[in-house]
Amino acid sequence: MALTDMPRVSSGSQRLDDILRGGLPDNAINLVIGPPGAGKTILSDQYLFHNATEDRPAINYSTLSEPHEKLLRYGQSLSFFDNAAVGRRVFYEALGPEVRAGGLDAVVERVSADIKARRPSMIAIDSFRALATYAEPEAFRSFLADLADVVTAFPMSVFWVGEYAPDDIAEKPEFAVADSIVSLSREDSGVREFRYLQVLKLRGSGFLSGKHACRLSADGIDVYPRIADRGDATAYRTASGRTSSGIAAIDALTDEGFLAGSSTLIAGPSGVGKTLMGMHYVFAGARAGEPSLIASFQENPSQMAGILSAFGWNLGEQDVHLFYESAVDLYVDEWMSKVLDIVEERGIRRLLVDSLGDLEFVAADQTRFREFVYSFIQRATRAGVSVMFTMELPDLFRVMRLSEHSFSHLTDNVVLLQYVHEDATLRRALTVIKSRGTRHDQRVHGFDITSEGIVLGEPLDLATVTSV
Repeated sequence: MALTDMPRVSSGSQRLDDILRGGLPDNAINLVIGPPGAGKTILSDQYLFHNATEDRPAINYSTLSEPHEKLLRYGQSLSFFDNAAVGRRVFYEALGPEVRAGGLDAVVERVSADIKARRPSMIAIDSFRALATYAEPEAFRSFLADLADVVTAFPMSVFWVGEYAPDDIAEKPEFAVADSIVSLSREDSGVREFRYLQVLKLRGSGFLSGKHACRLSADGIDVYPRIADRGDATAYRTASGRTSSGIAAIDALTDEGFLAGSSTLIAGPSGVGKTLMGMHYVFAGARAGEPSLIASFQENPSQMAGILSAFGWNLGEQDVHLFYESAVDLYVDEWMSKVLDIVEERGIRRLLVDSLGDLEFVAADQTRFREFVYSFIQRATRAGVSVMFTMELPDLFRVMRLSEHSFSHLTDNVVLLQYVHEDATLRRALTVIKSRGTRHDQRVHGFDITSEGIVLGEPLDLATVTSV
């Protein structure tokens, strides 16, 4: 049997199941670890409520950390929690009395009796780590072996939930017994808090490695798989032909536009016209029957509508879509998942990302950001979507480099915008630096922004203009 053909247990979340390559292996012992408040109990409860039936119920055991009455009270605030299911297909039980009265042997006896009586499809023990304080290390190992024998003798999935750290993997015997280990963590960066889910072990199965952004909400745990595209060596159909950029100034410098399905970077200083070029690109596509999406971080719908109206554009036009998301408290993987969902749902053919700088700001590190940009472009290309990015540069005049981190090589086309002084006049200038697979004019041209949009001027002789 291939690894992907193994019976799986779904979490009820497609994105989490994707990380697990279809779900956790069936009839396995699963360790859910993390610090207090990371969402461990919520995750195990999601599994129980999603999979339990009256014929094959689930049992949630509390130990010595929180009484199960408290677990019930807080659990009722979650959307997946079904009050009607409690006592019928999901049972909450307390192991504290058994531990105090008879030690860990009593725990094994109680769990064994419940399994025989109820024939569950799942059980969870929360907190499992708390049980270790009731036995010496050797005795606890014996308890683990006895409990594992009991829970694996009957076909069901088991969740041991505890306040473990990843460093405990090398020391605690329960990690050797577990078939899978799922870690939930919290990390601080300045005043921001990041939450992650990471699969540390999944016996007999592949999984999506790395830390995956997650959020806690009334719906439970929302997970956003780390977007990491290693490239696709298999053949796929690419978009064909050429497509107008919607910007006469750029089309005039290329062979009537860029290749369809290509990626374009518009880079330049503040106020030079990057966003305006992006709007030309979007509305030209929409008016040609190509559904187009504006993914903006700076302007909300009201602000965007005001900007567009000055140039005769309207967000209400057919095939024009806006996705606005503030860069505050944002995960890049979450944002990309949402954008790709919109692309698929609405058949988007052109996409404007305004701007890369906002995504760079919220990325955890530069390595992650470069990985993200590459993966984004790869997925857009395979989907036949043309993408345009804007990126702000710090230099107003005589730009010598596009970025400290060299993202320009990732895109097919690069257009540089900058300011130049001509006599006493400050002028805007553009240059098509790169246009993959396309003949293009690399001379520096002046351009103006009018009520009609961007208008191309004559080539500029930089020897006759000043940089400051």
